[in-house]
Amino acid sequence: LHYPATLLLAMAKVEQVESSWFWDWDAKLAAKSQAHADFQKLMRHFIDTEILPHIADWEEAGDYPEELTAKAYAAGIYAHGLPKEYGGTGDVMDAWSRFIFNDELGRVCAGGLWASWLTHGISLPPILALGDEKQKQLYAKDIITGRKRCSLAITEPGFGSDVANMATSAVREKDVFVVNGQKTFISGGMHADYFTTGVRTGLAGTGGISLLMIHRDTPGVQTTRLKTQGWNVSTTTLIAFNDARVPVENLLGTENQGFLAIMLNFNNERMSMAVGACRMSRCCLEDAIRYARIRKVFGKPLIQQQVIRHKMMDMARVVMATHGLIASIAEDMDGDDHNRIAGRVALAKVQASRTL
Repeated sequence: LHYPATLLLAMAKVEQVESSWFWDWDAKLAAKSQAHADFQKLMRHFIDTEILPHIADWEEAGDYPEELTAKAYAAGIYAHGLPKEYGGTGDVMDAWSRFIFNDELGRVCAGGLWASWLTHGISLPPILALGDEKQKQLYAKDIITGRKRCSLAITEPGFGSDVANMATSAVREKDVFVVNGQKTFISGGMHADYFTTGVRTGLAGTGGISLLMIHRDTPGVQTTRLKTQGWNVSTTTLIAFNDARVPVENLLGTENQGFLAIMLNFNNERMSMAVGACRMSRCCLEDAIRYARIRKVFGKPLIQQQVIRHKMMDMARVVMATHGLIASIAEDMDGDDHNRIAGRVALAKVQASRTL
């Protein structure tokens, strides 16, 4: 949020909202274990020193600096919880660690940075889950260490994220797949070296979907940056495939068996969005309260006007309810009941989005 300098100074002098007004969630997350407390402290320090002081300028410029990745990797954040053999930290990344990660990122209130800079969070899991060792050595190491960037390419102009009706085709001709179609609203696409791409290799429906690793410099691959309303730093991208010839060895897993992998990948993606959106909602309310305490109307601060207090409490009610829903789901995220979790996570994403 952008305020005049004088107003920002006044708001900074207002009592901290987080510690005493509505929530004690941060402390409860840190209390899960010493490892969780240390990770929360690490995330908070990095965001406070490396991101928050600069994010407004990055949004104005429409991009973020490339050195941010190297700094985050050196700090143990960019590759936290990823396999050590491919350059990750090797730390356990359970549901509460992911909660802390996305909750702290939510404090930045810049979803475009989150979506584009950390796009390996959704494009890398299919490689680790389905890729053979050769593919992991080729892709995972460079992606995890930040030497290469990778985006997930699923959404299409005609079908959105309706994976079962995906239209982008990949027709096999001997040792290559010939890919034709479009992907849109691809976060971080303008920075990507690779695209983890959903394609139709078989018949209609869920049984004809595969995943291909497509290199951005492949002939027939064209990327175009899309204008967005907000999210200026996101480098949201349209990808066109025109007879792009992709080697068969770039297939992740078994041909025509990519649907389940894509849907399981959505669980963590949607949960991350829900946690981040809830924290952004909390930040908006905190800023509104700070402002209402210094802005005077009819001789007294806005916060003393009953109708404003009602609005604040109503906002707090929705944020608290959303957090409660997400926290209850987090309790079960590390289990193996993926079908039951999927529906709850999807609802949490809707709830958090509407709250924000």
